[in-house]
Amino acid sequence: MKKVVITGIGAVTSVGNTAADYWNGLISGKCGMRTITRIPIDKHDTTVAAEVDDSFEDEARKYWKKRQLNATTAATRMGLASAGEAIADSGIETTGYDGSRVGVVYGVTDNSYEDYELDNPLNITLKKMANELPALVSIKYGFNGPSFNLSTACASSAYAIVLGKQFIESGLCDMVIAGGISNTVTHLVISGFNQLLAMSVNPDPATASCPFTKNRDGFIMGEGGGTVVLESEESAKARGAKVYCELAGAAMYGEAFNITAPKTDGIGMAKSMEMALENAGLKPEDVDYVNAHGTSTVLNDRYETMAVKQVLGKHAYDIPMSSVKASIGHTLGAGGVLEAIACIKAIETGIVPPTLHYNEPDPELDLNYVPNKPQEHNVNVAISNSFGFGGHNATLVLKKYTD
Repeated sequence: MKKVVITGIGAVTSVGNTAADYWNGLISGKCGMRTITRIPIDKHDTTVAAEVDDSFEDEARKYWKKRQLNATTAATRMGLASAGEAIADSGIETTGYDGSRVGVVYGVTDNSYEDYELDNPLNITLKKMANELPALVSIKYGFNGPSFNLSTACASSAYAIVLGKQFIESGLCDMVIAGGISNTVTHLVISGFNQLLAMSVNPDPATASCPFTKNRDGFIMGEGGGTVVLESEESAKARGAKVYCELAGAAMYGEAFNITAPKTDGIGMAKSMEMALENAGLKPEDVDYVNAHGTSTVLNDRYETMAVKQVLGKHAYDIPMSSVKASIGHTLGAGGVLEAIACIKAIETGIVPPTLHYNEPDPELDLNYVPNKPQEHNVNVAISNSFGFGGHNATLVLKKYTD
C-alpha cells in the first residue's frame, strides 16, 4: 500500500493567521476568544466566540486576486488563505506536477453567507456556493483531479483528509489538497446551538471553554480555515519535498445512534480509534499523544475519556491528551484539519499543546489533559479525533516519518 505523507500546512485561526502563528499561539497559551462582535448579542444566551481578526485578509491577498476574493464569503477566504499557504509551503508551485493527478477536498458545513455579509450582496450566486472553495483552488493551480466539498458536521475536514488518503492509496491521485472552513458566528447558528444546550453561556472569554473540567457547560464557536497537502511518498521523493510526517492511519465510523448525542459510554468513539490504529498497523502502546475532540460538553468529554481508556488501556495514563478547542473554539468544519496540524507540529517539535482554562478537575476524568501549559513529550505517533453531530466519527493517526 502506498505511504501517504504530509508536505504542506496552512492555517487561519483566532490565535494566528498562519500555521506558524497558530502553533505559537497554542503553545504560548493564547486564547482567541472574545465577546462577539460579528452580530448583536442582546438576544443570545452565548455572548463569546473565537472570532478571527480581519487581519487574515492580508494573508488571503498574498495568494488570490481581489476580484476572486470579492466573490467569496469570509469563511471561504479563510480557506483560500490556508490553501495558498499550504500549497506554497509544499513547494508544488515551483516543481513539476501533473495536475490531472491532484485532487481537492474540503469539509464545508456552512460557508456562512448571512447576517453581516448580506450588506455586500456582490456576486451573491457565487457566495452561496458551498463548493466555491475547492473550485477556486482547482482553477488557480490547474488541479484536474476530483474536486468537491463534503459535510459531516464537526468531522468534515477530518473526513476530507481520510478520503484524500484513500484517493492516493488507490492510485487515483498522487496528491490531494484537503481541509475545511468555519465562520459560523451568525444569528442562526448561535441561536440554534443555544436551543440544543450545546454551547457555553459563560460570558467570560477567558474561561468559557474549559474541556475536561468539572464546571464545563458547552463549547464556544470558533472561526478558521485549515489545509494540508497530502502526497504519496513516491511523489514527495521525486520532487525533493520536505515531509512533515506520515498519515499512517485513518478511519470513518458512523454511529447510527443519535443526531446530537454520542453513543453511550463512548463506544462509537472507541471504534473509530480502533479502526484507525488497525489501518495504521499500530498497537495502542505505540500512541504517544491524543489530540481530543474535547468540546467542553459534559457528554463528549466523559465519553471520549472512557473511549481512550477502552482503546489504550493502562497506557492511557502514560501519555498526554489535550484539547485545542479551549484556545481556538470549536471550528466545526475546520476542526479536524486544524487539530491534525496541531498533531503535526507536536511530532515535529516534541511539544504538546495545553488544554487552557483547566482549573477545577472533574473527579470522573483522570487522564493527563495537559493543564494550562504545554508539555515536552516525544511524539512519534499522535491520534486526532473528530466526532460530529449525526454520529460522523473520524480518527487520524499521524506518525513521524522515516525513510
